[in-house]
Amino acid sequence: MRARKPTLVLALLLLILTALAGQTATAADRFIILQSTTSTENSGLYGYLLPLFRAKSGIEVRVVAVGTGQALRNARNGDGDVLIVHARAAEDAFVADGHGVTRHDLMANDFVIVGPADDPAGISGLTDTNSALRRLAGSAAPFVSRGDDSGTHKKERALWMAAGIAPAPDASWYREAGSGMGATLNIAIGMDAYTLVDRATWLSFGNRQDHRLLVEGDPALQNPYGVILVNPARHPGIRAVDGQTFIDWLLSPTGQAAIAAFRVNGKQLFFPARSQARAGE
Repeated sequence: MRARKPTLVLALLLLILTALAGQTATAADRFIILQSTTSTENSGLYGYLLPLFRAKSGIEVRVVAVGTGQALRNARNGDGDVLIVHARAAEDAFVADGHGVTRHDLMANDFVIVGPADDPAGISGLTDTNSALRRLAGSAAPFVSRGDDSGTHKKERALWMAAGIAPAPDASWYREAGSGMGATLNIAIGMDAYTLVDRATWLSFGNRQDHRLLVEGDPALQNPYGVILVNPARHPGIRAVDGQTFIDWLLSPTGQAAIAAFRVNGKQLFFPARSQARAGE
């Protein structure tokens, strides 16, 4: 009997350690997957927001940053718990088709047109996007499109349509990058070309060289973002409780104030959807 006591003690210790390890693993495994547009990730917003949320909730948010079109396709396959994207018509269709629970207004920024400092198309200072795009097309100055079905690409196509112009993908002056915003900016800068970019990405971009912000301020350039919980009734594996906790935090006065407080070089990049957050409540 005496010889068995160390074995029993060791067995008890192993049992306790296993239980503690299981508790630790459970806590560490509490996470959600966020399918997101690239602009929010590239701006540094998530690097600021997500640690605040994790400190409050204990929930880790793992970001998959792709174009809005790809993010929506991923979520339609159930490969994500929450969506943050910026293409209103596509967002509404996602919810109407039963893939999302409800779309909530989250925040907004705006798009701008950037281009070379010598501005061969002569669009600098224009606040009417239609006029700017018509000048661009008339001058045949090079323009680089993302061409990737992202929210920015969808917006760009809508702006060309509103201006009464349909750039041909094989036109000598119109190039489709098929890339994210950072790569598209690098291509545009390398070609001395114009492009459309969200302001947050432009302010955060470190390789501007001689490119300048040329067109801004048109209400048509507004860029609203929505947040959606992927529908657990359609996709049973969705972490709906923790996903909704994240959405509720983003939409709360605390989350909205945190969005408003995010700055790059002293400039506010995103404006929360709820007015009380702008007042710092």
